[in-house]
Amino acid sequence: MDLSLDIDGNMLNLIFALVGFLVMLGMLGGIGINKPRGMSVKMWCVGYLAVALGFDVLAVIGLIGGFTWLTYLLVGLSAGAATGLALHVMHHINEEDAHPTIMG
Repeated sequence: MDLSLDIDGNMLNLIFALVGFLVMLGMLGGIGINKPRGMSVKMWCVGYLAVALGFDVLAVIGLIGGFTWLTYLLVGLSAGAATGLALHVMHHINEEDAHPTIMG
């Protein structure tokens, strides 16, 4: 049994994706997934849009430049953003359950 500490390319890509996921989820948690912390809702939305556009630019650079590590990092960031959105939606579902409307 060989317990080598060598990290192959696929494992490294998974690590980049995990780092991206944790960075995005941490960022969303830091600024407030459901309630903006220390800023108006408008400012929170503008900031989120700026971050998203920045990630879009990085995605284009990663794909055109052939930076596999950047592509996997952005996959992780996307997964973190999707998880943050799911938590946000779950918050609204719980609010609806507590205060039912005519829509259900």
